[in-house]
Amino acid sequence: MSAGTFVTLEGGEGAGKSTLIRRLAALFADRHGRTVVQTREPGGSPGAEAIRAVLLGGTTGDFDATTEALLFAAARRDHVRATIRPALKAGRLVLCDRFIDSTRAYQGAAGDLPASVVRRLETLAIGRLRPHLTLILDLPPEIGMARAADRHGATLATSDRFEAKSLAFHEKVRSAFLDIARAEPARCRVVDATQPPDIVLAAAEAAILAAGGGR
Repeated sequence: MSAGTFVTLEGGEGAGKSTLIRRLAALFADRHGRTVVQTREPGGSPGAEAIRAVLLGGTTGDFDATTEALLFAAARRDHVRATIRPALKAGRLVLCDRFIDSTRAYQGAAGDLPASVVRRLETLAIGRLRPHLTLILDLPPEIGMARAADRHGATLATSDRFEAKSLAFHEKVRSAFLDIARAEPARCRVVDATQPPDIVLAAAEAAILAAGGGR
């Protein structure tokens, strides 16, 4: 068991992960005295950020699910090696915007990549490392996609490659996240992301404290 606490935030497009993670980082530093590392996927290390530009860019072609999963695994391996493991070893609270469950949902369930392939790539990328807690922000995808479009000030057609996918794709993603939560209840907590932001923040704080993130 690592000395730190590893918390991941998951959910569909527009679920509010980025806003929530910033608020949680400030809250746990100020109220609970934790040294917090705030990070994201794809990205979180120099090598992984370079891969992020390829994965999310709209000008590099339409990758299939296997190619996407391979790129995510490469980025994740560098991210874990360079950022996450050192922070946990130092006893820090690591808050990560997306991790393994996004690959399971997007490339696996919604992209039809076999679960056996996803799990093999997962093992290669992170070994036995798993989050202590995963917060799954849940909301109907039509609401999330509208929020994402508002955030960009544009139509989804000009957003990143995942936001631009169909409503049916995002419905599969949502179902996959909920399936993950049901399969791993000890690790996952589902948070209703249609609630006001302060209520979402309070629910997330309580779940992190219950997972040992306040020490």
